[in-house]
Amino acid sequence: MAELIAFFSRRDENYVNGLIKVLNRGNTETAAAVLQKLTGADLFQIEPMQPYARDYNECIAQAQEDQKRNARPELKSYPESIDGYDTIYLGYPNYWGTMPMAVFTFLEHFDFSGKTIKPFCTHEGSGLGSSVGDIRRTCPGAEVKEGLAVRGGNAAQSRADFEKWI
Repeated sequence: MAELIAFFSRRDENYVNGLIKVLNRGNTETAAAVLQKLTGADLFQIEPMQPYARDYNECIAQAQEDQKRNARPELKSYPESIDGYDTIYLGYPNYWGTMPMAVFTFLEHFDFSGKTIKPFCTHEGSGLGSSVGDIRRTCPGAEVKEGLAVRGGNAAQSRADFEKWI
């Protein structure tokens, strides 16, 4: 059974444990690396052609505007195919109560019928928001499992959470 970890993550200024910090590696990328060590799954990073601003406040304003417009940002690349994967772990930060719009772009690119999607998000207090329901609506032929919310500031220490979840 082949598995893929597809994730969106953002480095630069992030809100972490109540403070704005500059991250060389985004929280979701850190969480995806923990999950990859446990599962051996392939990794794919979802990256928009036009990245969000490095400045945190500018980034969240851009993300909110994208959501208001229901934008589908163009992505740098896609996996050649997802046909060989039975399970897709889908990782993302919680942006305004759901996934970044680039994750919607990724999901709408493929037919997930017959696939299992296991969502996980990083957040600083807002949990999964409406993201699991949004994935179910976007991928009606997939089996979408219960999601895992990982506190972004604790992503590097999330192994036990992932072990229980997978």
